[in-house]
Amino acid sequence: MTKNEALKSWVELYSGPLLKRAIYLLSDKEEAEDIVQEVFLAAFSSYDSFEGKSQPLTWLMAILNRKAADFYRKKYKSEPQIRLDHFFDETGSWKNDGVLNDWNASQESELLDNKDFNKTLEDCIDNLPARWKMPLKLYYLQEKKAPEVSQELQISTTNLWKILQRSRMQLRECLDLNWFANL
Repeated sequence: MTKNEALKSWVELYSGPLLKRAIYLLSDKEEAEDIVQEVFLAAFSSYDSFEGKSQPLTWLMAILNRKAADFYRKKYKSEPQIRLDHFFDETGSWKNDGVLNDWNASQESELLDNKDFNKTLEDCIDNLPARWKMPLKLYYLQEKKAPEVSQELQISTTNLWKILQRSRMQLRECLDLNWFANL
């Protein structure tokens, strides 16, 4: 099979799974479609380095993960700093002490099985600043270790912890407003 034939069959076979994964990683369908195109362009360029030791989809997914990390790295370096004055006043005190209150821990296991809650959580994650989504997803959803996430995104571990803390605060407020306030 020639290079062109192989890549044509890969596009037909693997576009769907690659796009699904890209949408999960980027939370934006248009950006995901662009990344998948970049994956196939990279695969075409480096086709000769594919030794066939893994399945083509595994190789393409690895390229996709690198492209997604590059996307967030570029976005992380180019976006303006996130302002936290929504949470804190000029003295550094919480504007709303409600984010410190405990949720009902007995509901925790029930919530994870609740489709509506999971949809609300997904919406809250989608509303996070773009530069916070990838670290959050890698650390919490893919359960990667902090050094691995830091290395993949080329950020310090300290910066990762700050991003995760800020993400948790924003997710907490979003869930308080969009889920718990409606109970």
